[in-house]
Amino acid sequence: MNRVTSLFGIKYPIIQAGMVWCSGWRLASAVSNSGGLGLIGSGSMHPETLQEHIRKCREATPNSFGVNIPLMYPQIEEIMQIIVEEGVKIVFTSAGSPKKWTGWLHDHGVTVAHVVSSSRFAAKAEEAGVDAIVAEGFEAGGHNGREETTTLCLVPAVREATTLPLIAAGGIATGEAMLAVRALGAEGAQIGTRFALTAESSASEAFKKYCLHLEEGDTRLLLKKLSPVRLVRNHFRDAVEAAEAIGATEEELRILLGRGRAKLGIFEGNLEEGELELGQVSSLLRGKDIQSVAAVMKELMEEYRRTLDRMRDRL
Repeated sequence: MNRVTSLFGIKYPIIQAGMVWCSGWRLASAVSNSGGLGLIGSGSMHPETLQEHIRKCREATPNSFGVNIPLMYPQIEEIMQIIVEEGVKIVFTSAGSPKKWTGWLHDHGVTVAHVVSSSRFAAKAEEAGVDAIVAEGFEAGGHNGREETTTLCLVPAVREATTLPLIAAGGIATGEAMLAVRALGAEGAQIGTRFALTAESSASEAFKKYCLHLEEGDTRLLLKKLSPVRLVRNHFRDAVEAAEAIGATEEELRILLGRGRAKLGIFEGNLEEGELELGQVSSLLRGKDIQSVAAVMKELMEEYRRTLDRMRDRL
């Protein structure tokens, strides 16, 4: 037990990231049933869809689960009202300032963790009253910090900047990596890519199979003039890189991105024209089969314990 497991009422200090088009009730409940903390990713859901996923998740697991909420969400008031009405007890906020909503969520009995990409934002999140910090490094999939600080550098910097329970994210897909971030001061690990490619993820099978064959360098952080996002190589990414190489404006990039591009790629499986978001650590998963969440959790904890024993022997 540590502060992260105690705060969320979980067995293992493993949090599943709330990823668009991947993190529905099936994935969240499977992680929670396996001893971690599952998160429903509200970023790709209409309010009524989120409500349905919350209810189905509650039916599928007796354990703690939460909802990830990007604070830039256009219907944020409706989302927050659903959180309260449905009795959700854990919320992870991201992509915005937690100052406006943290106190309100606390007043309704909700524990709040906030995702940051710098030690400066971590200090501001603590001032806003959040209960825990997620320090997400440059390696992470999806939307990312413009600072491009790696997890190895970010976690100790955030640890120095805040006294709150600290969760590391970005580039973590193995038990060895979990132990490494613990050594840097994190008390838990948030894992996205590894869970995005499991059987219970709502991503398309085509997306999962494609991403389990990626090599080093096949993901890249782009669209920094809009909102930085790590993209997998395909025709759409080639078009983005070509546009940025000739100095495309923010508006030109917005037109190129269009609407529903992530759904097209991740959920519908259009591997060439879709926006495929995934972490840099995907290359370490090359050649693996699509595993169940239970198998992944078992493997993570076995690797963690084995590595810990090995390090004790060496030291």
